[in-house]
Amino acid sequence: MNITYDTRRRLGRLTELLAEWQALWQPLPFKHPRLPWQVESPAMAEALLALTDAEVARLQDTPFSDSPLAEWLPVAELEALVSLPRLPGEELTLAEHWAAHVGGRKWRQIAAFLPRVQLAVGDRPLEWCAGKGHLARTLARRHGLEVRGLEWDAALCDSGAALAEAQGAPLELVHQDVMAPGVERWLTPTTHACALHACGDLHRSLLEQAVAAGSALTLAPCCYQRTADAWYRPLSRLGADAMARHRLALSREDLAMAVQETVTAPRHDRRHRERAGAWRLGFDRLQRAVRGQDDYLPVPSLAYGRMPGSFADFCHWAAEQKGIALPDGIDWVACEAAGWRRRAEVARLELVRHLFRRPLEVWLALDRLVFLEEAGYVAELGTFCDRELTPRNLLIRARRPA
Repeated sequence: MNITYDTRRRLGRLTELLAEWQALWQPLPFKHPRLPWQVESPAMAEALLALTDAEVARLQDTPFSDSPLAEWLPVAELEALVSLPRLPGEELTLAEHWAAHVGGRKWRQIAAFLPRVQLAVGDRPLEWCAGKGHLARTLARRHGLEVRGLEWDAALCDSGAALAEAQGAPLELVHQDVMAPGVERWLTPTTHACALHACGDLHRSLLEQAVAAGSALTLAPCCYQRTADAWYRPLSRLGADAMARHRLALSREDLAMAVQETVTAPRHDRRHRERAGAWRLGFDRLQRAVRGQDDYLPVPSLAYGRMPGSFADFCHWAAEQKGIALPDGIDWVACEAAGWRRRAEVARLELVRHLFRRPLEVWLALDRLVFLEEAGYVAELGTFCDRELTPRNLLIRARRPA
């Protein structure tokens, strides 16, 4: 679709489409034996359920490409609305030894992010939520400037300081909770704040504090759902007005959809998630029958490596967590097979949500961009790397004119 969108038109149109179709993308298929929209749009549901595993995998990876949903949903327009430019930056070849003590994928993300940090004369770089200061340390070495990093975990500060000293990088790591009162003292009109994948309220705080201080910033936001608010509060006036006008309400659960793409997961992690999903759905079917209540019952998550060794053991563990007494004589093979069948069905129905995942993420980033523009900043939104490196590849750059 050959349409050019300016920032405000893009935000407004995405609000309209997210609101218009929220009855399709907001319900979680694994919670509902039959989704409301399956009744209202049976042909669309049948088309999804008829897809092969290969077609499902392709659409999970590229939801806009040759989508069967185009017969019912505005696939082409959504694709156009989320099409953003790669932000320009001087491509760098960083010294290989600078990557010491940094994970390979994290280092490649830093190497892609770093050229997009456009420092002006007099800028004092600061990394927000610095961890061990890998980005800050690389900024310091690249530009020969002293860089400060703020980090709430004292142990990470100590580890990062030792790394910086060993590598001769002029880095100051400050033990500072960025959500605590007093954090504003670290931001000034000459500060250039950088954050690579700061989560939820952490990057929201950065935006608000940077605007109050007049600081420049380069931000790759992440994990919008990690917020104290049960319902999303727009940062921009335009976003708030658009949400109210179109009656769009976003819960914390809705926000999680924006960051659920995991193309970077190793194959064994994907297999683990598939098995965990099938077992959870098998237990869900079982608990509905045992309790005589046809509603979803959330079960706590288990970290990789802590899953019980068999489906039966998992069900006993889950039942214990929820205070359910399982009867004797359960056909575990049949129950597990039902879980895998249900997982295949859910994967197909979730393709509707996948179609709106990137539009929601771009909408959230646009709300942040417009907030900065409303505060007098010159701001831009684009990508800093390919999604194969990280699906969270959106970048916001902003500076208040002198």
